[in-house]
Amino acid sequence: MKRGGGEPRRKKHSHAEPGQHRRPATAVLDRLIAAFWASDTDAMRASFNFPHVRFHSSRVTTFPTPERFILDLFRSTADAKEWARSVWDERRVIHAGPDKVHVDTQFSRLRADGSSIASYRSIYIVPRVDGRRGIQRRSSFAA
Repeated sequence: MKRGGGEPRRKKHSHAEPGQHRRPATAVLDRLIAAFWASDTDAMRASFNFPHVRFHSSRVTTFPTPERFILDLFRSTADAKEWARSVWDERRVIHAGPDKVHVDTQFSRLRADGSSIASYRSIYIVPRVDGRRGIQRRSSFAA
């Protein structure tokens, strides 16, 4: 609806400030990276909601179950001989509401000596499903 011939009125959204939901969403990301490098499959499963969807390398991969997802994660690290660990370089909540948070990230893959193999930009979508936050969608420039 236009007011006085000007711009249309924009609907106000009821989303909370991103800071209010930042800690629970980034805590999920922290738990994931710690669990991944500790090979803690239960903690990895708890970091995700399923089905999980990944957009990468001009593909879309859907993981219907945690078991399929965990198998793929371990296969990817086994194939990357130099890759010893990953770290978050940056995480910034860009959209947040009580039931979903979008996090703009950059992570790096490192060698055992701490030197960088590569860094990648990604977006993680962390909704609350059945009262629990978990990563359900992500789009990454990583292969």
